Amino acid sequence: QVQLVESGGGLVQAGGSLRLSCAASVSISSFNAMGWYRQAPGKQRELVARITNINIGYTAYADSVKGRFTMFRDNAKNTVYLQMTSLKPEDTAVYYCNAARFPTEDYWGQGTQVTVSS
Repeated sequence: QVQLVESGGGLVQAGGSLRLSCAASVSISSFNAMGWYRQAPGKQRELVARITNINIGYTAYADSVKGRFTMFRDNAKNTVYLQMTSLKPEDTAVYYCNAARFPTEDYWGQGTQVTVSS
């Protein structure tokens, strides 16, 4: 059974940094893609960053986080990370880790709250 466990969220002032972690219960090389999504109150869940072809590591980012967020992986630890810098109040959301095996398997973590104060 696949489990994804996020950690690293918290409260930070605008301009600060946080690193989120997502630990998988299986080898992350078994996934076709892994990503970070976020959902702010009253808004739809949106893609933040996504690695496709996990063993090569091609990463795409939402325009709103390009240049500020970096997603990377540690295959040995079966963990992906989201390094967030220059945080803004509009980055406040619950951040979710996702892992996919095409075409039908889709897994989500429980989410971790990130709050950025102005």
